[in-house]
Amino acid sequence: MFSLSGKKALVTGASRGIGRGIALFLAKQGADVAVNYRSNNEEAEKVVSEIKAQGRDSFAVQADVSNKESVTKMFEEIKNKWGKLDILVNNAGIVQFAPFEELTEEQWDAVLDTNLKGQFLCSQQAVKLMGSGSKIINIASIASGGVGVGFSRTSHYTASKGGVVALTENMALDLAKKGINVCAIAPGVIETDMTKDMLSDEKAKAGIMARIPKGRLGKPEDIGAAVAFLASDEADYITGTVIYVDGGWLAG
Repeated sequence: MFSLSGKKALVTGASRGIGRGIALFLAKQGADVAVNYRSNNEEAEKVVSEIKAQGRDSFAVQADVSNKESVTKMFEEIKNKWGKLDILVNNAGIVQFAPFEELTEEQWDAVLDTNLKGQFLCSQQAVKLMGSGSKIINIASIASGGVGVGFSRTSHYTASKGGVVALTENMALDLAKKGINVCAIAPGVIETDMTKDMLSDEKAKAGIMARIPKGRLGKPEDIGAAVAFLASDEADYITGTVIYVDGGWLAG
């Protein structure tokens, strides 16, 4: 596929779900991968072991991406370990379901701080370790807004992911002069721990499946493959755009 041999990558929120799938796929293509986690060191170390089994360098690095001090410390660890960073995947994210009229300020802040502010904080630090040809890939969502897709009880999540798209476009403009490409990937419904509760409702799942022309839910490796492409040299002329990995949902 696309060779990432010699590249150093950081994937945030990589101890499980989509992040884990991305980290393993990047390693499969030859990258060394730092595995960020917020609280589950045990699961992060399992991912590290899987990456090392592929012959790549890897280590777990703890940080709450919504906290500037924590993020700064994480990038200091990466600098001390590798001295540089070629690929940043801003994947860490959370969702909390709540009807709009019952949504609390605390819920709003938690989701926006992790999903949007976290990408801003990590990207600012990453740029300090990056040179020309480096890639920043932000994980958005088909619920990013502006494309006719919405999910009930997720006003704060949708707002955060819409912000990710806007942030991506503006970062791409500002960082082009440094030779750093910035793109976003907007996943459809992916089978992970985050979507488990939603998909356990058979009626809700049937409604989702009816929207997907490919006839299946997405898998973390589907997102990993798209990330690997954008992280490769072959995608050098792609920046400031969003790639939707949704099984055809938006075309339906």
